[in-house]
Amino acid sequence: MTVRAIREFGDLVLREPSRPVTRFDAGLARLVTDLLDTCRAPGRAGLAAPQIGVGVRVFCYNIDGDEGYLVNPRLVSSDGRQDGPEGCLSIPGLYLSVPRADHAVVAGTDLAGQPVEVEGTGLFARCLQHELDHLDGRLYLDHLSAGDRGQALRVIRTRPINEVFS
Repeated sequence: MTVRAIREFGDLVLREPSRPVTRFDAGLARLVTDLLDTCRAPGRAGLAAPQIGVGVRVFCYNIDGDEGYLVNPRLVSSDGRQDGPEGCLSIPGLYLSVPRADHAVVAGTDLAGQPVEVEGTGLFARCLQHELDHLDGRLYLDHLSAGDRGQALRVIRTRPINEVFS
């Protein structure tokens, strides 16, 4: 079992679009295993490869015991709307209300390059969209209004992050 360190806000890898996976080999299998092992810690719903310093398009999820991963994922469709608290392992302790689609369908591949599609609503849809954002070099802060984003950045820059606000 390998639990990897989480890259935090300010690390450039979190702001760079990830490269597509082109080699489906033992290295990719190790990456997926590391992501899943790292995501199994309590309170973790999803984890993207850039969050452990690897700039490729892979993420995993673990929502209410439903665990899996996608390689080269892409959003197929989304609809509805939900607003609710969202946090990020790369911005520990900060939870903000973020608008997201209430339903999302994401397609990608498995470790053998075979097509896979996952569909979720509520928290699962939020997780799928959040992890896709990471692969595109975006953070959940990017979905906030300018005022809320500014307030969040002031909190991040001025003190340890251990507050909840919205």
